[in-house]
Amino acid sequence: MPKLSSRFSSLTVILSIIVLAILGCSPQATPTPETTITNEPTATEVEFVPTVSRDAEEIVIFSFEEDGYAHLFMYAPETMPLTRITSGDWDDITPAPSPDGETIAFASNRGGFWDLYLLNLESGEVTQLTDTPEYEGAPTWSPDGTFMAFEVYEDENLNIVVGPATDPLSEPIPLTTSPSADHSPAWAPDGRQIAFVSDGEIILADLDETDGSRFQNLSNTQLASESHPIWSEDGRRLAWASSSQSVGRSGVYVWDAQNNIPATWIGDGNWPAWNVSGDQIITTLAAPNETYLTVYSTNGTLLQPLTPFPAAALRGLAWANIIVPDELPGGFQQAARLTPAPLWAPNGEPVEEGVSRWSLVELEGVGAPYPQLHDMVNEAFDALRERVRLEVGWDSLASLENAFVPITTSLDPGFGEDWLYTGRAFAINSLMTNAGWMVALREDFGAQTYWRLYLRAQLQDGSLGEPLRDLPWDLGARYNLDPKVYEQGGQYSAVPPGYWVDVTALAVQYGWERVPALPNWRTFYRGARFTEFALTDGLDWYSAMLELYPPDVLVTPTRVLPPTITPSRTPLPTWTPLPTRTPRPTRTPTPTRTPTITRTPTITPTPSGTLPATPTPPTVIP
Repeated sequence: MPKLSSRFSSLTVILSIIVLAILGCSPQATPTPETTITNEPTATEVEFVPTVSRDAEEIVIFSFEEDGYAHLFMYAPETMPLTRITSGDWDDITPAPSPDGETIAFASNRGGFWDLYLLNLESGEVTQLTDTPEYEGAPTWSPDGTFMAFEVYEDENLNIVVGPATDPLSEPIPLTTSPSADHSPAWAPDGRQIAFVSDGEIILADLDETDGSRFQNLSNTQLASESHPIWSEDGRRLAWASSSQSVGRSGVYVWDAQNNIPATWIGDGNWPAWNVSGDQIITTLAAPNETYLTVYSTNGTLLQPLTPFPAAALRGLAWANIIVPDELPGGFQQAARLTPAPLWAPNGEPVEEGVSRWSLVELEGVGAPYPQLHDMVNEAFDALRERVRLEVGWDSLASLENAFVPITTSLDPGFGEDWLYTGRAFAINSLMTNAGWMVALREDFGAQTYWRLYLRAQLQDGSLGEPLRDLPWDLGARYNLDPKVYEQGGQYSAVPPGYWVDVTALAVQYGWERVPALPNWRTFYRGARFTEFALTDGLDWYSAMLELYPPDVLVTPTRVLPPTITPSRTPLPTWTPLPTRTPRPTRTPTPTRTPTITRTPTITPTPSGTLPATPTPPTVIP
């Protein structure tokens, strides 16, 4: 195996222990979702065991976003550093090595639409398998390499079909036709079962059955959303990731297929993959704005501490025996040497020489109460705005709920140290949610809640975005008079149809991080802060405020009030209370009237300045 240099170092173990107490629930095996079948595929009668060359090595295949686009990478401990093998102004995602280890199937929009492709590892040649305007993705091979199951989006619904590996669409056979979002198929090594995800549940399809008993619900978790099922090499176990709210634990679960034992939790993670021997699971672990890599044994023993991953968004993971030539193909070497250009660069100057304070810059063509940002982040916003316009098809950041907020302007309770005051944050217009142009996915990290935003693509012909797979969180469901839903701050909603763009993933690539929800978000809608992004540059809030204001203006550098209490805005340097009024003397009562006792009034001192009301954001519906 060649030791090809790249801009990445190998995934060196970095001893950084991060405890993320993620909630989840223990799945139980229960039967049958509502999934219907037409022209049911059936398994082959002869069990096939693929023969892999002795030259094959255990290689980890990644797809992750780097400098604007997702591409394929290979990694082998001690023999190959993290090496890019595809490149271009497009996305290559969901890699699936063939059973013989000679080819990688993947999905890509390099042709303008999402289609399936084959990458030959010997030559580096890429062959297009499908050519339709509809989305096709997430391929998985049959054990004999002759068939392929994959996702397809047709008639405003995501389903799974099966077709010949050389021409998947020549005679496609639908595996699912239900109104549920069915995706992420994983073909079992025995050839007779396919696991997949249906509206957040892990479903097992028995290809030898043709009636209602074909499908089995392996997870059955109403307050959790499952994803990314993957079989062990021997087919005895099935692993998947679970993201749970309100009950249990999130992380990686393993189901014993041989004994049909309910799945057990083995550790934190959100995208598992088995090694060839089936005794280890590699998985990524997502943090709010970054990703880590770790390895577990099947009994849950941590084999590798959390290792920083060079991307915030993973788009595919596989661990398999593949054949890599001693001399990598020229296309691989060219991709490995490529150093992508920066997506943006700051360009600003202090307000005056020798002073570390910065000015605000007006945002051109942006509607907001105060359309301004910090001089060192406005370029990042402009670059992100243009990228979102290209990906979504319309200028969705031209109307903001907020950008810069003056220190004299009062926000909602709990927003005393909000990043909007620093000029380093913006909030997308939340009215797009009511109009059906934006959805939010809930992501919990320990006790902290974050949100992932998706914008609906203007063109719904498959040229922009991709189908949504995960269940959105409906914040407005708290108002349906159900006490349980109110206490949860909402509930899962059905996966909406159409093509969507992950604006959160795009924002992170341009330096903009999502901010966490306030602790009171379940009872206070605006406390969710699901539309707000900040570019902190590693600064804390007080240090960021000092870049705009002198220290004497910031009287209170630390938090004083909890989020549930209305905080005071940063006061002026001095407070001048008004004098207390002297009460008038009480008149002597007449014999015909009952005396009226006048109580001594107490006048609360009033600050010298009156804070202006919070401006109302404009209503802009695309």
